Amino acid sequence: MKIIKRYIESTMLNLLTSNKVILVLGTRRVGKTFLISRIQKEYAGNYISLNGEDFDVQAILKNRSISNYHRLIGDCKLLFLDEAQAIYDVGMCLKLMIDSNPELTIIATGSSSLDLMNKSGEPLTGRHYQINLYPFAQLELGSNENLLETRQNLEERLVYGSYPEIINLKTFAEKGAYLQLLVQSYLLKDIIAYAGIKYSDKIVSLLRLIAYQVGSEVSYHELGTQLGMSRVTVENYLDLLSKVFILYKLPSYSTNQRKEVTKSCKWYFFDNGIRNAIINDFRVTELRNDKGTLWENYLISERIKRNHYLGETKQIYFWRNYDKQEIDLIELKDGHLSTFEFKYTLNKRVKLPNSFATTYPEASFECIHKDNYLDFITS
Repeated sequence: MKIIKRYIESTMLNLLTSNKVILVLGTRRVGKTFLISRIQKEYAGNYISLNGEDFDVQAILKNRSISNYHRLIGDCKLLFLDEAQAIYDVGMCLKLMIDSNPELTIIATGSSSLDLMNKSGEPLTGRHYQINLYPFAQLELGSNENLLETRQNLEERLVYGSYPEIINLKTFAEKGAYLQLLVQSYLLKDIIAYAGIKYSDKIVSLLRLIAYQVGSEVSYHELGTQLGMSRVTVENYLDLLSKVFILYKLPSYSTNQRKEVTKSCKWYFFDNGIRNAIINDFRVTELRNDKGTLWENYLISERIKRNHYLGETKQIYFWRNYDKQEIDLIELKDGHLSTFEFKYTLNKRVKLPNSFATTYPEASFECIHKDNYLDFITS
């Protein structure tokens, strides 16, 4: 079994005396519990470890008093709370524990931001760090493979993604079966159980429609018509799917509303394997007509992981004008625009659309293809 160190492990170890709540958010099966076990092995002091889905733990934490929490924590300086979103009013619980114990640090994990951030965000203002844990990034996988292995594994990652357990499965059949189980039994569990979500089949159908439209602009009205629901409901469902780290939105960039598309957006999956499991298609890329889609989804999600783990805060967009000229990805930081076009195979010279280059002459541009992509997602 391969043990791959998560990039944020060192960051978390450096925060263990911060007297803060370290929120680690990510989908189920992404490796949060395993990460906690690694931190526990490295920590030299006494700690207490709780699971928020344990009814006894829920009953103890429900008594929200300083004396109760002091009895629970004792002289420990570190508290682990796994699946924290299962705790009622978890934000107030964490706030009271941190405020009443200046030597305490808490690491709380959650499989979604649905409850954990909604309930803890305001009470923990100024008292927490948020770290997102994604499926393995190439930034992490690269430490366990050489350049040749990375190149050889690219095809597989475009199709099966990089959830931790996928890395250790031997056959493609096992990987496909695992991803199907992951989608059906784990990833939709939080959102379907969430208050107000009545029809799980609608969520699955929406995900399937989005999976076929990755890289394309999405019309909420058209999705609603196809699914028999309102535009507002479609938007709410997509927002919830982003809060459980299945999807993320790429808005359009514009400063020239007369010539550029301003209100459109695209949706992508955080993991290619989940996208392919949704449409039940694990064929090799040579047999598919969506290789460009897989490549684009992979590169943008890997770039998001890379930026988050390296602490680089960048706003991301796509761009299109009414003449149908497009740019796949724009990053905005400190007023500077960096633009990127994605081509799996570079057959000819690619350059910025003339209208964009004229409007934004200071923007940088780079075409990302399979011969230079590693710098884009790891450096």
